[in-house]
Amino acid sequence: MALQNTIALIFFVMMMVLSGVCLGDVYKVGDYDGWTSRGLVDYNKWASTKEFHVGDTLIFAYNSQFHNLMQVTKQDFESCNTTAAIAVYTSGSDTITLKRPDHYYFLCGAPGHCQAGQKVDIKVTLPIPQSSLASPNPAPQGSLPSDSHPSSTLSSAPTIYFSKLGLAVTTLVLCLLRAVF
Repeated sequence: MALQNTIALIFFVMMMVLSGVCLGDVYKVGDYDGWTSRGLVDYNKWASTKEFHVGDTLIFAYNSQFHNLMQVTKQDFESCNTTAAIAVYTSGSDTITLKRPDHYYFLCGAPGHCQAGQKVDIKVTLPIPQSSLASPNPAPQGSLPSDSHPSSTLSSAPTIYFSKLGLAVTTLVLCLLRAVF
């Protein structure tokens, strides 16, 4: 019986982990143009139009004969230093999953490419579920001037991903029922 409970608990934890794996967005860095030094993409401008969250995936697509991908520190990013990379990728189609809130700094290590603008700063934050956004509260008639509009605010209360919680609870209940019967 203890073995069945242990297995049920392991299965429950695995389901919790796996239910979060498929929730991130996927971004091809540079969109159609990919990861290139031809001056077609301002990568930091590209990144500034996106909201990157923990669990999102970046795809760097490039010609590996001419480019590579290096993850570097902020200082190395700013100076285009390619001698002390955190990680080096050379496949031509590198997939990076953003695992924590932070800045991720990437550049091409080919001579002159970083200086030509082939570098990107990716700012990653925790996701804010849509359910945590407060909807505007309609004010009673006559209480606002005609040119004023109520604004929405972000809730500071902790938010639970109900879809994950529902899956986890369902899995736990099924495991416990199996252990009992």
